[in-house]
Parts: sequence; C-alpha cells; structure tokens
Amino acid sequence: MIGSVRHARFVAAAALIAPVVALAACGNDSSQSPLQIFQRSPAEPAEEGRITARPVRTPKGEPRRGLHALEAAEDVLAYVPSGYREGTPTPLVLMLHGAGGCAERGLGPFIAHAENEGIILVAPSSRGRTWDVILNDFGPDVDLIDRALKEVFAHYSIDPQRLAVEGFSDGASYALSLGRTNGDLFSHIIAFSPGFMAPGQIRGKPPIFISHGVDDGVLPIDVTSRKLVPALERAGHTVNYIEFDGGHTPLPDLARDALGWFLDRDVRGADRGQTRRKGTC
Repeated sequence: MIGSVRHARFVAAAALIAPVVALAACGNDSSQSPLQIFQRSPAEPAEEGRITARPVRTPKGEPRRGLHALEAAEDVLAYVPSGYREGTPTPLVLMLHGAGGCAERGLGPFIAHAENEGIILVAPSSRGRTWDVILNDFGPDVDLIDRALKEVFAHYSIDPQRLAVEGFSDGASYALSLGRTNGDLFSHIIAFSPGFMAPGQIRGKPPIFISHGVDDGVLPIDVTSRKLVPALERAGHTVNYIEFDGGHTPLPDLARDALGWFLDRDVRGADRGQTRRKGTC
C-alpha cells in the first residue's frame, strides 16, 4: 500500500516539512501554503476520515468503571474513573499510540491522572503497524475509532466541550490529521512530538497543544513542529507550543501541562499505582 499513488502524493507534500525527502516534492508548487499542500485530494466518504459518532443526551445501559475492553470495537481499551456519575457530562480523551504500539501504551500519557481528574480515556490499537493514513489513507482505523466512540457515547455522558484527541509520535501526526478532519467533534487536539499532518476536508479550528524535544533524533524538530506550528497558526488555530530539552519522549510534566490546558484547571498529582503500569505490546 505504501507504493500507492495517494501515498506518493502524501510523501511529496510532507517533503515541505522534511527536506530530507525534498526530491519527492519536486512537482509541488512551492507558492502554496504548507496546509494547502498537506490537504489530501477528495475521496469517497469512507476514505475521508470522518467520524460519525456523537455524544448523546441520554446514555443507556449500565456504565462500567475502571479499565476494560470495549465490546463493539476490538482492541480498544477504555478507562472510566470510579467517581463517574451518570448524567454528569464528563471529559473524554481519545488516545493514539506511536508506531508499533498498542492500546495500553496509548493510555500512557494520561492514565496516571484519569482517576483523580475524572476523565474518560479511550485507546484503540491501530489495525496495522501504525495508523492508516500514515501507511496509505484513512479507512480501517477511522472505522474502528468510530465504532469505539459510538459505544462509549451510548453508555456515558460526555462533555462535548471537553472532547480531545491526543497522540504521541505517529499518534500525534494522526491526532493532527484526524482532529482537523473532525474539528466539529473534537474540541481540542494534543500532539506530543508529531511528524506531519495529512487531514481530509478540514472542519473547525480546535485549539491545539504541541510539545517537541529539541534533541529529538526520530522526528527532528526543525523539520516537524517548527514548520507545523506556524502553518497551523496561519490557518487560524490557537496553538500552545512547548519545546523542551530532551529527545523523542512524552515527559510526565508535559503530559500534566497538556491535561491542565485541556481541562482549563490545575492538575493534581499522579496516581502512583497507575504510573507503574507498563504497556504489554
């Protein structure tokens, strides 16, 4: 799939951010803005990256609490705090792992705060070794996420003003892509060390939190976030951008800062039991 025509167009566009692949971009009009070039060609509805799930006014069924697997969507974990109250709109974060990861690793940045802060987390595992649009185009991962959110929305009261998509590395790139394609659903986007973005038709302008290590050797900051942030700001997004001394890793303090930004309040200390959790993938 990586050799598809659509992927070739994507690589050519991404080269404007990553000069290391500049030869692939030789056919692009350099007068175009980066965001214009990143926006992919129109596709069939199933390929557009659109999520149809929406929070409902009156969820039904008995809500489960704690960490559990969803029923309608395979390889998706949800964490629901013990203090969840039916009928009370609750913040939710869709959490996207990096390449080669899985749902449990995806929970990593916020799982230590979910109980204390009263937030619901939803973490899918990508269908392939990374997210669909990175390999080729939107498709199976969007379908999985849509089914997962429909199940969660059907059973829990979700605050539509506090509904974020978050990711690290490839997951951050996917969060920017999926979040901007579904800005009419996601109120916030959080991207830890992203590499690029490849949205479909852009809807809305949700605020965005981005952090990146100045010593990142996997996704070097000069050709990623330092290009992405100005482009997003020119497109009308409010961007909270932090550079830190370090490499390709989501730092716990930055995760707390991002969560506080999303919730618009100070975040309390982490749950030490949850900080000891390790992904099994």
